Amino acid sequence: MNFDKLFENIKEKQSFLCVGLDTDIEKIPVHLKQLADPIFEFNKQIIDATVNYTIAYKPNLAFYESMGIAGLLSLEKTVQYLNKNYPNVFLIADAKRGDIGNTSKMYAKAFFENMLFDSVTVAPYMGKDSVSPFLEYKNKWVILLALTSNEGAYDFQFTQENNVKLFENVLKKSLKWGTKENMMYVVGATKAELLKDIRKIVPNHFLLVPGVGAQGGSLNEVSKYGMNKTCGLIVNSSRNIIYADNSINFANIAAEKAKEIQIEMKHLLNKYLK
Repeated sequence: MNFDKLFENIKEKQSFLCVGLDTDIEKIPVHLKQLADPIFEFNKQIIDATVNYTIAYKPNLAFYESMGIAGLLSLEKTVQYLNKNYPNVFLIADAKRGDIGNTSKMYAKAFFENMLFDSVTVAPYMGKDSVSPFLEYKNKWVILLALTSNEGAYDFQFTQENNVKLFENVLKKSLKWGTKENMMYVVGATKAELLKDIRKIVPNHFLLVPGVGAQGGSLNEVSKYGMNKTCGLIVNSSRNIIYADNSINFANIAAEKAKEIQIEMKHLLNKYLK
């Protein structure tokens, strides 16, 4: 998916919501666990219920890898289902890969050639040659970790050299690697006040913003400081949507939660879109 198509989808749905498919076998409704593939069935019902309100889905690889081959098969079926039935939805592999060049090349092949994701999250701290293999694919995206929403972000990301924070250096250096057409950045919603400064460095790139909802991030503040003339935001919500209910009615409740967020996003697009 290219930049223009992504923005077109945002305008069409009046939404910049990403639903995180952090699917935990321990948390899905009990009535699904008797099925042959409860993880896929849960994902399928969540997707069908929420797709009108979201522009993206983000499976977190750890939740599938933790279940071994069975989990990876559920993930593959989920991706295939999305690509077949909802090809205009942006698909993010939340994998946080990053290794030496030849290994990154294999990761890129796995996610872009075999699993057919649109994008993958990548850790930047091994430098350009660990990221560049992902950038060789047309209409595919690297989503580079810049400023994360977890408490441990302060351990390294805010360290300074010559009054430049490490996450700011990541942004500045990586501008030489890719463009707004193939690179995005992860910026946590719990650091929304820093989005104004981040936009001075990367004014035109899309930002993937986790941390709204369960982690306490403010959607209004994220939009106020982070939105640009093409929206430039993909805001993720996982637990608040997919685990809003664990009864037989779970998918309908997830749809209600997604719709609530989409309505707020529509208002924010009208308010802040520059």
